[in-house]
Amino acid sequence: MLKGLAITPPVLGRISIGKVIEKNGKRLPEKDDQFTITSQVQGKEGWLVHPLNDELRKSHEDKLRSIPVRLLFNEPELNFRADYTLFDRQSGRPLCVGNGESCKRVTQDGMQSLPCPSPDACPLAKGGACKPYGRLNVLIGDDDPLGSFVFRTTGFNSIRTLAARLHYFQAISGNRLACLPLELRLRGKSTRQSHGTPIFYVDLTARNGIDMGEALRVANELDEQRQAAGFDQVALDEAARRGFGNGAFEDSEEDVSAIVEEFFATEHSEQPSIRPTQPPRAKASLTEKLESQCQQQPING
Repeated sequence: MLKGLAITPPVLGRISIGKVIEKNGKRLPEKDDQFTITSQVQGKEGWLVHPLNDELRKSHEDKLRSIPVRLLFNEPELNFRADYTLFDRQSGRPLCVGNGESCKRVTQDGMQSLPCPSPDACPLAKGGACKPYGRLNVLIGDDDPLGSFVFRTTGFNSIRTLAARLHYFQAISGNRLACLPLELRLRGKSTRQSHGTPIFYVDLTARNGIDMGEALRVANELDEQRQAAGFDQVALDEAARRGFGNGAFEDSEEDVSAIVEEFFATEHSEQPSIRPTQPPRAKASLTEKLESQCQQQPING
């Protein structure tokens, strides 16, 4: 295995809740209120739509707001990785990745492990340069048991919700997370900052039409079938853990330019499409600052 190269789950396509459009000569993120499943091929007008994008709709007029999925691994952190990430907005390369305690940072002396004070206290993170950044890999369909679709987000609501769900599902299933029939679901919420207009984020639930008791029964049966067939989930999780740990940064140089364009090139909040103008106001309270920070998120809630 090549050292310094993170070995990540094979990706068949992307899941997003928005797209990048060209407007007045600039490429800017545009929000949406539905999922879009794309391939890994990019054309003049953006990423080409994956065939599953239309297959999962009841009709062409319906909006795709839920996606039936399974997970690759039993360990939550292998399915969903979230950290504070600082990208060089010119080259698109990651410069620093941390978890609030420690970080790996590119310096003039090479790669270094340093303390991570979190974006609020880090001088390099001024101006919103460093953001929470999460990547979720899921299986869609049964054609490829190891080929995944990736959902990327810098949204506090999605990151917090997905992390909680994964740990809860792992606990109640007896560490059979990879066997549960689950569903990605787009949810809306309104906050004071959104002025009553809904914002959208991603949740992970039991599959539509299946209650939790049935989902646990299905997970137990699938786990037994896999063990009888010789499927070694423990070894698969360990292989993924070693692969992620083999490199300093997860995203490849081929991916980071599109990531920076979608999430880091300009400031786009997890907010309604139209923000009403407001008159000058007094200095915000701590509560308002925290709420505002939780809304600062681009098109992928």
